[in-house]
Amino acid sequence: MNYFSSNFKLGILGGGQLGKMLLAETRKFDIQTYVLDPSSDAPSQFGATKFVIGDLMDFDTVYGFGKKVDLLTIEIENVNLDALDKLEEEGLKIYPSPKTLRLIQNKGVQKDFYTENQIPTAPYKRFNSSDELKSEIENNKLELPFVWKSARFGYDGNGVKIVRSINDLDNLPNTECIAEQMVPFVNELSVIVVRSALGEIKVYPVVEMEFHPEANQVEYVICPARIDFDIAQKAHKIALQVAETYRHVGLLAVEMFQTTDGNILVNEVAPRPHNSGHYSIEASYTSQFENHLRAITGLPLGSTASKVAGIMVNLVGAEGYSGNVIYENIEKIMAIDGVTPHIYGKKETRPFRKMGHVTIVNENMDAARKIAEEVKNTIKVISG
Repeated sequence: MNYFSSNFKLGILGGGQLGKMLLAETRKFDIQTYVLDPSSDAPSQFGATKFVIGDLMDFDTVYGFGKKVDLLTIEIENVNLDALDKLEEEGLKIYPSPKTLRLIQNKGVQKDFYTENQIPTAPYKRFNSSDELKSEIENNKLELPFVWKSARFGYDGNGVKIVRSINDLDNLPNTECIAEQMVPFVNELSVIVVRSALGEIKVYPVVEMEFHPEANQVEYVICPARIDFDIAQKAHKIALQVAETYRHVGLLAVEMFQTTDGNILVNEVAPRPHNSGHYSIEASYTSQFENHLRAITGLPLGSTASKVAGIMVNLVGAEGYSGNVIYENIEKIMAIDGVTPHIYGKKETRPFRKMGHVTIVNENMDAARKIAEEVKNTIKVISG
C-alpha cells in the first residue's frame, strides 16, 4: 500500500500529547491522519488532517470514526472495545488489536495474564470492590502493607496507593481493584518493545525511572539505565517474552521492578508510545513515535540504538497553581547545550498535570544527569 502523499488515512483514537508527537512523524512522511478526542482543546487538534470531537467510550462514535479510515491505532487504552471488535470483523486493521487491549485495559486481567503465561510479577489478589478488600483485612485474610490499584482508568500515578492501615482505604473509590504485595526493589525500569505487523521485533535500551515521592509520577527517565549488563539482558528477555505472548503490534512499554535479590518483575504494560520513551526523539536513531508508525504500517523498523545518553524531565504543574499556564524560566534552560523542551499545548495547568517534557542529551551520562537536575530546578510550570 502507498502510505505517502496518497489517499490512505490513518485513524488515531485519542488526541493527547502522545498523539501530538505521533503526528509529527506522520507529517514528516506526509501521511493523512484522522484523530478522535472528546476535547476541543486536545493537543492533537492542530496537527491532524482531520480532527473529530467525540466520546472514545461511545460505541457509535468510535465505530463511525473507524469507518472513515484505512488503519486504526490508539494513544490511550480507554476506548470502546465492542466498536473495535465490530470494525475488525468487518476487515479494518487495528493495532493494537481489541483482543490485546482487553487483556491490558483491566489491571486485574493483565495480572492474571502474566500468571497464566509464567511472566514474573508481584503476588496479588483481585477484588470486586474496595469494600470487599476491606472485609478481607478485617478477617485477617490480607496482610498490610500492600499496594492498592484501581483495575480501570488509572494514569500518571492516579489509581495507585500504598495501604499501610485499613483507614487508608476510606477515601478510595469503591471499585474493582487489586491488592499487590509490596516487593523490595532497587530500581523501576522500563523497556520499550516495537513489533511490526510483519513480525519484525526490536527493543530499545533499558531505561531507569525516578519518581516524585508524593505524586507517584515519573520525574526523570534515564537512558541507558545505570544497571549491570546481566540485569539489562534479563529485562530485555522478559520484555520480549511479554510482547511475543501478547502478539502485540506497535509499541509496548513494559514497566518493571528490579528487586533487591536481582530478579525482574513486570509491573504493568502500555500498548502505545509511552512517557518512558520520550527521550528517544532526540537521543535515539529512530524515535518511539516513528517506530510505532513503521510497525503498524508494516514498514521496516528503524534502529532503536541511542546516539548519546538521554535524560527526560517531566514538566508538571507546580503545586498551588491552577489556570492559564506560564513556563517560567524556559529561556534559561533553552540556553543550555543539549536541552530541548517539548510543550504539549495544554492551555491550563493544575498541580502535577503533565504539561510537557525536556530532553537532555550528552555524551557523558553524569553530565547529562547534572544538567537534568539544573533543568528541573530552573523551569517552573505556574499560572498567571
